[in-house]
Amino acid sequence: MTYQEKKSILSLISSVLIFVVYCLYRYPLYPEGAPGSQEVLHYWGSFVLVLTLISIAAHIAISIMFNIVFRMTTGEKEPAFADELDKRIDLLAFRNSFVVFVGGFLLAMGALVIDRPLEVMFIILIASGFLSDVTGSVSRMYHYRRGV
Repeated sequence: MTYQEKKSILSLISSVLIFVVYCLYRYPLYPEGAPGSQEVLHYWGSFVLVLTLISIAAHIAISIMFNIVFRMTTGEKEPAFADELDKRIDLLAFRNSFVVFVGGFLLAMGALVIDRPLEVMFIILIASGFLSDVTGSVSRMYHYRRGV
C-alpha cells in the first residue's frame, strides 16, 4: 500500500470520527426554543462554524502525526512532490467532492423553497459537507487503487 493510499484511508477514518464525535457532543446541547428562534439559529450557526474549525485543526494534527509515524515505521520520508498522477487524482477527487457539496447545497436551498424549517437546511448543509469530505477521500482511494 502506498503512502497516498494510507493517507487517504486515514483521512476517511478521521473525517468520520471527527464528525461523529462532534455530533454526539453537540446533540445534547440543542436548545429547547421554538423552531426558527434566535437561540436555535445561533446553535446551528455555531455548530457549523466550530465543526469547520475543529475539523481543520484535527486534520492538520492527524496529518502531522501520520507523517511522523510513517517515517518512524518505514524509515522513508513522505513524498516531497506530487507527480502528474497525484495531481490528476487530486483533481478527480476534488471534482467528485465538489459535485456532492453543490448537490447538497441545492437540496438545502430547495428545502427553503418548499417551506421546510431552517433546521432542515442546516442539517442538509452539514450532511452534504460531511459527505463531500468522505466522497473526496473515497475517490482518492479508489483512483489510487484502480487508476485513473
